Amino acid sequence: MEYISSDTNVWLDFMMIEQLELPFRLPYIYLMNEDAIHDELLSPAGLSENLLALGLVETELEEDEFFCAEIYMESYPKLSVYDGVALAMAKCRRITLLTGDGPLRRAAQREGISVMGTIGILDQLYEGVYIGKEEYFECLNRLQKYNGGKIRLPKKELELRIKRALKAV
Repeated sequence: MEYISSDTNVWLDFMMIEQLELPFRLPYIYLMNEDAIHDELLSPAGLSENLLALGLVETELEEDEFFCAEIYMESYPKLSVYDGVALAMAKCRRITLLTGDGPLRRAAQREGISVMGTIGILDQLYEGVYIGKEEYFECLNRLQKYNGGKIRLPKKELELRIKRALKAV
């Protein structure tokens, strides 16, 4: 099993399309700082409890991660405190960062950290045959429906995958 440092927005995307459990089908252990879970995953009510029940792992910061997060907060002023924490966990533990947040993705890329987001998770679910063509297509359509509002994903990437899925169905 591979560990992944998790930000909050990908979970909100999957919640919006009523597929919160899907990422947990992949062979990953998703880690999130315990404070971020209890401070950022407040809405809707029960989201943090649902994620923990599905397998999200509450994690304490190691001392080196704490200092690394402080450095990231100074270096990348657009990051929230918990963005800096997720980035520090990914860097110090040498694991992938799960996020769709633009400034956090750019900071991770500058730091040489592998990044994956909502679309990447869906692609892996489909390519690894954890979900079928119809479920993949339905998820993409739901993401597109809410995109530009509560979900903010690259429109062209969604459209490209929807076209491919249509050809495959």
